[in-house]
Amino acid sequence: MAKRILTPIDGREHSEGIVPLVAALARGAGATVRLLRVFPVPERVMGMHGQTIAYVDQEMARLTAAGLDELAHVEAQLDGVDVERVVRFGDPTEEIQLEAEAFGADLIALATPTRGRLSAALAPGVAERLASRAAVPTLVLHG
Repeated sequence: MAKRILTPIDGREHSEGIVPLVAALARGAGATVRLLRVFPVPERVMGMHGQTIAYVDQEMARLTAAGLDELAHVEAQLDGVDVERVVRFGDPTEEIQLEAEAFGADLIALATPTRGRLSAALAPGVAERLASRAAVPTLVLHG
């Protein structure tokens, strides 16, 4: 049984579809769940006249707070489960793999919208790339 489950949440409604399944797995195994939100690396925010409104570190702090708030909403669905929340910046596939290694994950569980086989083969999404590259088992819920 998985004792450390990494669950990436991307902010879209379908990504939370995995949460009830993760909750059941975690409760049954006494596992810890780490919720992960990955944002692209932000750029400096410029005003209409070229003035800097927010520097990269300020944008990262803002996005980190927003991401942790989003994950707190998801955490509420995992009542009775040990939950950790983490925000990272960069390419989602790479950051999920790095976090899985840092966390010592036994399982990566995520949801993805249903896509046709051709589109998944020609332009694989995060879930397809993770399933083929991850060093740990990856559970993908298509929905």
